[in-house]
Amino acid sequence: MFVWHKSNTKLSVVAKSRPHDLSLESTLQDLSLYDFQVESCQLGKEVAHQFQVNQLLPGVILTKQGKFAGMISRRRFFEQMSSPYGLELFLKRPLNSLYRFAGTEVLTLKGTTPIVEAAHCSLQRPAEILYEPIVVEIETGVYRLLDLHELLVAQSHIQQLTTQLLKEQTEAQMIQTEKMVSLGKMVASVAHEIKNPAACISCNFEFLESYYQNLMAVLVAYEAEVTEEPAEIKKLKEEEDFDFILEDLPKIIKSIGTASERLTETLGSLHNFSHLDEAKPTLSDINECIDSTLIILNNRIKYSIEVIKNYGDLPLVNCYSGQLSQVFMNIISNAIEALGDKMAEPKKSSKKWQPQIKITTEILEEVDLELVSIRIADNGPGIPLEIQERIFEMFFTTKPIGKGTGLGLAISNQIVTRKHRGQLLFSSHPDTGTEFQIILPMLG
Repeated sequence: MFVWHKSNTKLSVVAKSRPHDLSLESTLQDLSLYDFQVESCQLGKEVAHQFQVNQLLPGVILTKQGKFAGMISRRRFFEQMSSPYGLELFLKRPLNSLYRFAGTEVLTLKGTTPIVEAAHCSLQRPAEILYEPIVVEIETGVYRLLDLHELLVAQSHIQQLTTQLLKEQTEAQMIQTEKMVSLGKMVASVAHEIKNPAACISCNFEFLESYYQNLMAVLVAYEAEVTEEPAEIKKLKEEEDFDFILEDLPKIIKSIGTASERLTETLGSLHNFSHLDEAKPTLSDINECIDSTLIILNNRIKYSIEVIKNYGDLPLVNCYSGQLSQVFMNIISNAIEALGDKMAEPKKSSKKWQPQIKITTEILEEVDLELVSIRIADNGPGIPLEIQERIFEMFFTTKPIGKGTGLGLAISNQIVTRKHRGQLLFSSHPDTGTEFQIILPMLG
């Protein structure tokens, strides 16, 4: 820092950050700002002296009774001084005389302005004032000067940071996509291996049930004909608890049938979810995709969370069903975790609270366009207001290290917006819950 005081003149500069200390969120007040202020009634020779001593000074801020009155850049100052009779006219006269000749439009920005935004505003200026310093208002009524070169160097560094971040995001997304594709292939392979024995159970169950009914009919007819059972048969029935077998066997057969149906449904869900590497969109039943996802997540839902399904009568939608299933999986999984967090909180009132996930599908009518809407809402704690703008950012997560990658919603947003030309919207309110809405066009 250097500081120079003389009468009503003040000069100082503080180097706040070197380029490599900057981040994507850095603002103008993070840069080196010059505080060189002179009352407009002062003589031009005082400013000329300081410009000669301090070669980096980009200009001077003029004040009138301590308030901002304008700015003269180094370049324009010396342009006027080197003009015919410039020294005689301006060197020994008050600066406001020079300012009337050399003054130009001044770009004034708040100190909280992001560096990238400030560089954009600066480069939009006309060519004749493109390289003029920028006046930065760091707080109300407090002004500093920023050299354009300093701003452009900072912008260049931030562009490098942005490029590096995009590269990291692309690599992370490729890794995540590759993992999901590998998972899809593994799931498809497992589903294929289970398919044959599952089909065997499912197909033979009908015969098993039919044979049981036939055997029971024979047994009833036999007992009707044989009124007096031999002692050996009566003893055997008692030893094997025959009455209990007759009572329990129908229940066992029914449970096998239910398990067979469940296994078939699960295999179908795994098959749908395994389509993550599909090359072309296909006509798919959105409601079925959601049901498939719920079946996979059933173990996390069934004991504590009520799922309410309000499915509309939807036509088949041309989409990447496996990738949409990934979107549903991410959103519903987040809802389950949010509800779990709220369930773990101490009870604050006696009012009974039932954790719920409500899924609604419907057709939205727009001008010359039909859209499919999928809304997934929970009655959990909601998303804090301070992070709502960041939830679709790559790598952003509020979960502990090792439990969240910060990629789920970011990739879901890309799948919906880029792959399906749709929208992923959300609304959230503290203590009342969060709702995500997926809007998809029904165009091929």
